[in-house]
Amino acid sequence: MDIQIGRGKTARRAYGIDEIALVPGQRTLDPKLADTRWQLGGIEREIPIIASAMDGVVDVGMAVRLSQLGALGVLNLEGIQTRYADPNPVLDRIASVGKSEFVTLMQELYAEPIKPELIEQRIHEIKQQGGVAAVSATPIGATKYGAAVAKAGADLFFIQATVVSTAHLAPESVVPLDLAHFCQEMPIPVILGNCVTYEVALNLMKAGAAGVLVGIGPGAACTSRGVLGVGVPQVTAIADCAAARDEYYQETGNYVPVIADGGLITGGDICKCIACGADGVMIGSPFAKAKEAPGRGYHWGMATPSPILPRGTRIRVDTTGTLEQILRGPAQLDDGTHNLLGALQTSMGTLGAKNIKEMQQVEIVIAPSLLTEGKVYQKAQQLGMGK
Repeated sequence: MDIQIGRGKTARRAYGIDEIALVPGQRTLDPKLADTRWQLGGIEREIPIIASAMDGVVDVGMAVRLSQLGALGVLNLEGIQTRYADPNPVLDRIASVGKSEFVTLMQELYAEPIKPELIEQRIHEIKQQGGVAAVSATPIGATKYGAAVAKAGADLFFIQATVVSTAHLAPESVVPLDLAHFCQEMPIPVILGNCVTYEVALNLMKAGAAGVLVGIGPGAACTSRGVLGVGVPQVTAIADCAAARDEYYQETGNYVPVIADGGLITGGDICKCIACGADGVMIGSPFAKAKEAPGRGYHWGMATPSPILPRGTRIRVDTTGTLEQILRGPAQLDDGTHNLLGALQTSMGTLGAKNIKEMQQVEIVIAPSLLTEGKVYQKAQQLGMGK
């Protein structure tokens, strides 16, 4: 229902992750029986969690280790890993600089040209170690480096920007990327994003997307909502885009996974996004906390180094455990940021959902007090959900 916010202007109410709760049904399930498997671009993974294509989150080693653990990591092809043969000194500088110097340092470091030979090298390094080679670029980057990605034999190609649409207007001097033609010509599956509406999600699917990323601005290190004022809270965005997926499937028989991207910190956040219709999720800051992460306890958004209008910042997340502890446990923390797979399986068991498709059908209630009700002591002592 639209709400009148002034004469001649109405708005639709949208909901975020912290405003809902999942309701148990008439049956429960042993968590061991919960089937969390899913497919993206024909590749099956046990865990429906993708590590974001951010320089503080995924490098070659992280991509390989995530693959070994049953998940997936995406390498940023326009970041540090493809600008510098040895990215370690650069990452050390990013971690050591003060707050006031950070933005200018990032603009300096990311001014180094991207080297196509490093793109191929990183993809080869991941595949040689048995990892799933998933890589990401902006639409402009896809135009420049798509051939190199295909030549190197990557498994999945993510095209990502703050907002991606099939109806992009550009100056006469610029030829915009034809997403449909690109998806058709690439010999590997192409995942497109980001979007937050039914119409755009449906258009991306019609263009040939093998998956659609949902989320504008909710990321822990992203400042797009503050800088641009643009975005839709994740719960509403996911539900709308999942509706587009279901309609497209009914019309064509082609199922295109919807991936919730951004704003997810705990296992509970992941469970809620899947319950709203997501097939999988993409997360950054939870993985930036891993000992194996390249960010040295820091995390920053993809648009942070923009030379014109930075739309991200660097946040300190610290190191809280190994990647395995964060992803599969055993948990060493009580705040829902460790053993994300275990949280999903236990939630599915509590809700009686045997697989991801059943999880997408569970009952949801509006519950703005969910995270504060009865948590006075946790909040006062900064424990558990009060941190």
